[in-house]
Amino acid sequence: MKSKTKNQTPIEEKFVLTLYVAGMTRKSMEAIENIKWLCDKHLKNCFELEIIDIYKNPKIAEEQHIVFSPSLLKKLPLPTKTLVGTLSDTQKVLKALGITFDQ
Repeated sequence: MKSKTKNQTPIEEKFVLTLYVAGMTRKSMEAIENIKWLCDKHLKNCFELEIIDIYKNPKIAEEQHIVFSPSLLKKLPLPTKTLVGTLSDTQKVLKALGITFDQ
C-alpha cells in the first residue's frame, strides 16, 4: 500500500508504532495528539498505532525497556527506533522515522 503527500517520497511499507504514555498528563495528551496528526497527514493508511498507558500496564513498559514517557517505539519498518518526548518537532520525528521529502 503506497501513500504520498506533496513532495513526499511514496511510503511503501506499513509503519507499526506504539506510543507509551504515563496517564493522561499534559505531555501524554500532547504526544497522542501529535502522533495522531502526523500519522493521519504523512502516513495515511500505511500505519498501525497502539497507545499504551504504562500506569495501567507497567509490565509491558518493563518488557519493552521503556524508561521515559512519552516514548514512541517504531517496530516496523526496521530498524526499530525509540523517540522520547511530546513529538512536537514534526520534521525531527519524520526524519527519525525515515520519512523523507523530495527537495
